[in-house]
Parts: sequence; structure tokens; C-alpha cells
Amino acid sequence: MAKYKGTIGILTGGGDVPGLNPAIRAVTIRALGEGYRVVGLRRGWAGIVDMVPDENADNGINFQMLTEDDVNRTVRTGGTFLHSSRTRPSHLPHQAVPSHLKDRYKDDINDVTPSVLENLEYLGVDYLIPIGGDDTLSYAYTLHTEGVKVVAIPKTMDNDVPGTDYCIGFGTCVTRTIEMANALRSTAGSHERILVIEVFGRYAGFTALLPTMAGAADRCVIPESEFDIENLTELLVEDRLKNPSRYSVVLVSEGAKMSGDVVFESEGTDQYGHRKLGGIGDQVAARIAELSPRFNNGSAVNVTSQSLGYMVRSGVPDSLDSVAPMAFGNLALDLVLQGDTGRLVGVRNGVYDSVPLDVVHGPHKVVDVEKYYNTERLRPSYETFGGNPLFMS
Repeated sequence: MAKYKGTIGILTGGGDVPGLNPAIRAVTIRALGEGYRVVGLRRGWAGIVDMVPDENADNGINFQMLTEDDVNRTVRTGGTFLHSSRTRPSHLPHQAVPSHLKDRYKDDINDVTPSVLENLEYLGVDYLIPIGGDDTLSYAYTLHTEGVKVVAIPKTMDNDVPGTDYCIGFGTCVTRTIEMANALRSTAGSHERILVIEVFGRYAGFTALLPTMAGAADRCVIPESEFDIENLTELLVEDRLKNPSRYSVVLVSEGAKMSGDVVFESEGTDQYGHRKLGGIGDQVAARIAELSPRFNNGSAVNVTSQSLGYMVRSGVPDSLDSVAPMAFGNLALDLVLQGDTGRLVGVRNGVYDSVPLDVVHGPHKVVDVEKYYNTERLRPSYETFGGNPLFMS
């Protein structure tokens, strides 16, 4: 029987992004080379919640032992081959409690952490490496306080996890946003339109700010600063008139707020209490169309709206989301080998580093409006770049 130094568990939680499979591969290849075995926990926290700790049970959808062949086949693909979910074991609705645990957890909302700990022990997990955003990592911190040896890797397109300059998925999101905004210019120019493009960004506006810096749009509105729709309309009409092709473009973060309005969101929430956002782009476009005659000599401007949505999180990772996850995975294994757990790997001040995991309970990382955003002109501030961080975070 093969002998191992220990077992490392790895999972991906929350929304999928390009770069997750390269991170899983990096952890697995390095861990196997160091003499560990690696178990992939499937479907985020759901796999370890639904698992039946019995060798005769069929747990194929809950976990799998990982090999080099498994991870080498997936490294160039998007998403996560381990699958994902937004399950929150500390706040699990009764209808989500697996059947074999319903007699044990009978409340409307249940904390099934005792069962999670039992299942991790059953699998023999010595170290746990969760990859996710602040929701996934907040529960990872809970397990850390319960004695689980956790080393976490940050992932989110919004790039808003505190404690790191960069999160897996952000680079591809910015790359795709620029590519798609530029592609949409052809139809905007052909019909002399104002083009409203809705992008991800619940709390932080980095995914609208950076593409606008790169010239993908004339203006952007972000969650960190309420905007006046009349001011935005006037600016976009002005941009359109100055453009020889007679069109203009604005990027709208899904969490952006018009002055006096509420965030455009659905009624339902996930297990982390988040309402589903989306639709503000259509709302903004309708208001711009309504107001445009006021700033265009009485003539209405044709306005169109497009949500990029899941297109920016689908498909293969760009170069940054191929390289950074590799580094993050190796950073995580460095910490495992040093016995230094309760940490979050990442990038700080332009270099790879790690910080205590409790940073995930701090405030979201957001755009520094005073430094990087002109609230009157509704565009990035270009006053100075010397000494500024690469991702304005």
C-alpha cells in the first residue's frame, strides 16, 4: 500500500471563472510530487455536506481522488471540472439538508458544520485548499476556527476579495469585456447609437473601470459612486456628437446606482443573502433614450443595451489567468509544507504573498473613487500613474 505524507482536499465554490482548472492542476501536481494525495471535493461545499461517510455509499458526485492525468486534461479549459455551488453549510435551508441528515438537522436554517468536520475526518483531509470569493472563503475561515488547516486561494471576476491585489478570473473578465465592447462598436456605429453595456460588479467597479481606461468605453458608472442619469445622458450625447461615426459607449456595473434609485435586483436571495443583480443596463438605456432629446436639439437618440453576463466568465482563461493560478497553487503548497495555515495567498504590492485568512471578514475591496474615478465626468481619473498599483486596487 502506498504511503502518503498526508491528504490535501481542494474545492471550488461560488461562480465559475476561467483559471480555476489551472489552480487545481497546480495544487495537485505539486502536492503529488511532494508525497501527498489529493482529494477533489465536488460542487463546492455541497460535496462535503452531501457526502455519506460510509465506504459502501456512492459518493462519486461528492468527491474524487485526483491524478496528474485528471488535471492535465483540464488545464486549458474554462470553468471548474470539480463543479461548484453556492452552498453555505453554516446557513443551510432544511430543504437543502441531505436526506441522511434530516433527522439530525430539523430547523428552517441549519448549521451543519459538525457533519462537515466529520466528513473531512472520514476522508483523512489534513489540509484544505478552498478556491473562491469572499462567501466561500468566509466559511473556510469558520472551518479554520474549528481547527481545520486551511490555506485559501482567492477567486472572483469582480476582484473584490480583500487582502490581495488580484483574484483568479479578473484578468479574463477584463480581456473579454474589452474584446466584446470593441466588437459591439460595429453595430453601434452602423446605427449611430448610444451603447449601454452591463458588466459584472456587485460592490466593486474594477471590471468597468479598467476596460474604460483601456478605451473600451467613453464613460463608466460603478457601484462606489451614485450617478446622475441626466449628467450621464448629456455626456454620452456629447461623446456621440464628437465621434465621426456618431456613437458612444458606457459600461455599467451591475451594482451601480442612479441617484435616488435603488439597486436593480431580484426578490430572492442565495444562501449568503445576496439578491441576484442584473437589468440595470436596460433601465439606464431606457432613461437615456427618454432624456436624450433634451441634449440633442430635441431629437431622440437611438439607444441599445447589451449585458455581457456569463460570456465574460465562459471559455478558456487568458494568459494572466493561466499563470497567476499556477503561482497561487504553488504558494498554497509552500504554506502547507511550512505548516503555516489559516492563510490567504495572493498578490500584494505587485508581489506574490499571503495574509491571515481573517482578512476575508473585512470590508470589500473597492475602487478608491477619490484617486481613480472622476465623479463628474463619469470616467477613470488619469491624473497620475506613478506609484499606483497595476489593477488600481
